[in-house]
Amino acid sequence: METTTSADGTTIAFDRLGTGTPLVLVAGASSDRRINAGRAEALARHFTVYNYDRRGRGDSTDTQPFAVDREIEDIAALLDAAGATGGPGGAVVVGFSSGAALAARAAAQLPVRALVMWEPPFAVDDASLARARDYTAALRARLAADDHDGAFEVFLRYVGTPDDAIAGMRQSPYWAGALRIAPTLAYDDAALAGGGVPADVFARITTPTLVLAGGASPAFLQAGPRAAAAVIPGARFAILDGQTHDVDPEALTTAVHDFVAGLASDSRTVAR
Repeated sequence: METTTSADGTTIAFDRLGTGTPLVLVAGASSDRRINAGRAEALARHFTVYNYDRRGRGDSTDTQPFAVDREIEDIAALLDAAGATGGPGGAVVVGFSSGAALAARAAAQLPVRALVMWEPPFAVDDASLARARDYTAALRARLAADDHDGAFEVFLRYVGTPDDAIAGMRQSPYWAGALRIAPTLAYDDAALAGGGVPADVFARITTPTLVLAGGASPAFLQAGPRAAAAVIPGARFAILDGQTHDVDPEALTTAVHDFVAGLASDSRTVAR
């Protein structure tokens, strides 16, 4: 494990694996860097992977008050640690689920070589947007009451976890760790900013972008990514056959490697 320091003094812990173009992994809600360990190992065959704990999780610290810009500064600190300052020598940023929304917001502000988004869960219809607003209100109420157990349950129900699975999780060693990072659920909710695609922000992204979804995922997890790709200038959208929200490391690695290699090939063609 290594660490870097964000602009507000927060310590950001990360694992560095592999060699090659720097690549930063941005985890989604309710998880620390362990969730991406297998993906990091697979990607490390082609990239120098920076797999980090988002603030308030794992071995990273946290500094209040929170704002989405603080998490963008965390990514900037990782880019600095990687010596990646944009252009052909810059870093690839790969975000998962709500972490993909954060990664895209970072790409709108920071010099990033390429952006890959895996299934950002944006709402695309009135019913889904209303449900997202209800979730935000319920989550804020639980966290304001310092009810981490209730906050995590609200999150699990929102993402469709069955009652019996929630009951089982409460009896497992996982639950204590989940409660420790429950306050960071609000960070992911802030990155999603109401549930809809933030077209005004995404329209400012000039970074080459690939937005991915799984062919075996529910329809809404394909619709949200498709809508995000539609507003990011020049973005590509692709379905990975047979994949679910828990994307296989090998399938992801192939897609990311081919995309980044294609960008390098395009650059060589232009140079000629």
